[in-house]
Formats: sequence, structure tokens, C-alpha cells
Amino acid sequence: MEYKIEEMKPSDWDQVLEIYLEGIRTGLATFQTEAPTWEAWDKGHLKSCRLVLKSDDDIAGWVALSPTSSRACYEGVVEASIYINEKYRGKGLGTILLTEVIKQSEDNGIWSIYCAIIRENTKSIEMHKKCGFREIGIREKIAKMPNGIWHDVVIMERRSKVVGIS
Repeated sequence: MEYKIEEMKPSDWDQVLEIYLEGIRTGLATFQTEAPTWEAWDKGHLKSCRLVLKSDDDIAGWVALSPTSSRACYEGVVEASIYINEKYRGKGLGTILLTEVIKQSEDNGIWSIYCAIIRENTKSIEMHKKCGFREIGIREKIAKMPNGIWHDVVIMERRSKVVGIS
């Protein structure tokens, strides 16, 4: 099967939203219990480095970056969100998508990508490690799911070797 990576467009939102909702339903991808509107999502993410991976017109996955602070000294520090459509999981597409957003982030002056992954989401943790992220800590019982279960979060980051190194 052939895949292509494209910039995410507002017209992709319906499929992006469905993939996000799949992630919510897993109970391992996010602590969110409902998805935002396009307007809220758009406002919270960088305008660059929003990518979809497509098979024909079907979106197999998406990735986007969010600023971690409004302070100028942290303008090159972002948080990554990546979600893969459940019918495409286990094919290495997340690694392809994450690798591309890392390249594009560096092209856009980003020097550090951070992520917080629910500890039981071991596949996501391994994918991030494969893409050069390292574990920097664990936040114990940081959030509780609606079912009352508390979860730890693994904090990971990837520091660019080409941006912000002087």
C-alpha cells in the first residue's frame, strides 16, 4: 500500500477528529474525554508541522505540535500529539509520521519536542524511543480517567542535534 504525507488542511478535520475519538476510546492515548471543535484545536496547535499520512483519500494518521509556553525563550519547545487510525496500527506508520514531523520541526526552528504518554501505552513509548526521544521522568498518578483509575505518565523529549546547539 502506498502512503503520502501532506500538510493537514481544515478539510481533513472530520477524519482527524474520528482518529482522535478512536484514541480517546482506547483509554490509553489521552486523558481527554471528548474532542475539541476544529476552532479550539486549531487555536491550540502550531500552524506549521501539522501533518496527515494518507492512503489515497483515507487518513491513516496525523501529528501536530503545540506550544508549551507563550514565553519567547521557549518558542522552540513544543509538545507532540500523534494518532494512528486503528485499522492502520502496527504497520510502522507512526514512526514514519513522527520522523517527518521531527524533520519539519527542525526546519521551523524547533529545538525540543516533548510528549507525555500514559505509562500503559507501551507501543507509543517504544515508537518515540525509536525516533530519538528519551524518557526524562514519570509523573505518578497524575490524572484519573472517568472510570476512576489513576494513571502515571511517562515524560519524554527529543532534543535536536541541529537546532539551538550554539
